[in-house]
Amino acid sequence: MNPRPTPDQLAAAHNTTIPDVIAPGLDVLFSGINPGLYSGALKQHFARPGNRFWPALHAGGFTPRRFAPSEQEKLLDLGLGITNVVARTTARADELTADELREGGRLLVAKVLEYRPRWLAVVGITAYRTAFGFPKAQVGPQDHRIGDTRVWVLPNPSGLNAHWTPAGLGEEFARLRAASRDRRNR
Repeated sequence: MNPRPTPDQLAAAHNTTIPDVIAPGLDVLFSGINPGLYSGALKQHFARPGNRFWPALHAGGFTPRRFAPSEQEKLLDLGLGITNVVARTTARADELTADELREGGRLLVAKVLEYRPRWLAVVGITAYRTAFGFPKAQVGPQDHRIGDTRVWVLPNPSGLNAHWTPAGLGEEFARLRAASRDRRNR
């Protein structure tokens, strides 16, 4: 279990960054919008207890059990990684400007071209639309590629995203999992 950050640790985490969990040739590179203060304080992706990323990852069949954020490095052994559209931590994603998201999208493209995952899964449709300039994009597989990398957009797993239930998130993660295993999608 993760230790709970103190208020001072949370305040100190503002505008910091956390390291990517990344390696060349991953099956799926998940990209969050940006790390929250809780994640920044612990230096772990999707670390806030109410975030549904880790349960959805397991429900979607990517992990053999529900991993804790402190186990994020184990994802590499499964061909998975985590990065963010924007690296800096904020209390809320709505603190990011459209310019920051667009610049983050450009940096994410460069990262994808360098590391060449088979799939990039952006976790957050609104951020994806802004960062990549596709204002009508929907959740699911996208038509565009980044080099040879296919792109999929997943719903934001934040507990603030009430539009998606835990079961619905798991189903959407499972759709990506099936596509990532389908040899026709290579």
